[in-house]
Amino acid sequence: MKKVKNKTTQNNMINYGIVILLFVIVQVLSSTGNLSRLLTGLLVPICVYTIAAVSLNLVVGFSGELSLGHAGFMCVGAFSSALFSHAMSDIPQIPRFILAILVGAAVAAVFGLIIGIPVLRLRGDYLAIVTLAFGEIIKNLINVLYIGIDDNGLHVATSSAGLHLEAGGKQILKGALGISGTGALYKDIKSSFFIIGVLLLLITLFIVQNLVHSRSGRAIMSTRDNRIAAESVGINITKYKLLAFTISAALAGVAGVLYAHNLSLLKVSVFDYNMSILVLVYVVLGGIGNIRGSIIATIILYALPELLRGFANYRMLIYAIVLIAMMLFNWAPAARNWRARVMEKVRGSKNKREVA
Repeated sequence: MKKVKNKTTQNNMINYGIVILLFVIVQVLSSTGNLSRLLTGLLVPICVYTIAAVSLNLVVGFSGELSLGHAGFMCVGAFSSALFSHAMSDIPQIPRFILAILVGAAVAAVFGLIIGIPVLRLRGDYLAIVTLAFGEIIKNLINVLYIGIDDNGLHVATSSAGLHLEAGGKQILKGALGISGTGALYKDIKSSFFIIGVLLLLITLFIVQNLVHSRSGRAIMSTRDNRIAAESVGINITKYKLLAFTISAALAGVAGVLYAHNLSLLKVSVFDYNMSILVLVYVVLGGIGNIRGSIIATIILYALPELLRGFANYRMLIYAIVLIAMMLFNWAPAARNWRARVMEKVRGSKNKREVA
């Protein structure tokens, strides 16, 4: 048992170490002037999508449920936090941003709980269809909302004319035009958003890894491996699946907060089903249930199309080849057996050194 705990701790520390090492490399490149403007612009979005992929892996990889509504939870977190930032613009920037993160996570968690209670009674393709519908419903609902603020508080309407703002009032959400100027509210700390993104990623890793290796995490994985056996020993299937789904939604909301505050214009149209599928691709190609794989796959697959823009004629061909190569490396039986043999050799040589 102690050996298993040591191995788990070691794997967790490796994941933290990868994130910290990449952060240090980026900081060194940036300080020496070797980081291009293109790569600099990709840093915060990479953090956003990595947080989203790790959180989705909690549902897809460890809970065993196929969810396509992750963009919906990111959307809820993004818009609720942006509304909070505009409404509470008198609060100093750092405390306001921390509160915005908490608001985005809390609102996304509430939606995850509300959606999860009826939805998690479904399985397989039916669950995927309903979560996908949730994302589209949220997107279309926000698309017709107009929200403003004045001395009397918040005003919500389905048209700009219906807000009836007093003199000096400010319209925040403008329907399909979204919310503008959120990033400008944090001009003093916007240059530190990458550092904040890395910290949020480390917190996400801490939450997911500790949950997975806890008693609740083992219950969650038992429902994935054998639902009937889990029920037979008294495990509440709905409770633990709902726990994983709600935490995953909250972390997706955190990714949405970072995404919203990094942009000068936040539009709901970006949170479509393509975003949910993109995050799912990162999870699948990184290895379902493999947190480290989600991190590495997201970094490579998000940055690669942008880095290959110089090869305009062959960019998508190279991207497709990399996708196929990663899928084969992660899922082909021969590749998995080869990795297992390599790890056995590494562990064997380590044990010999310890004995010596």
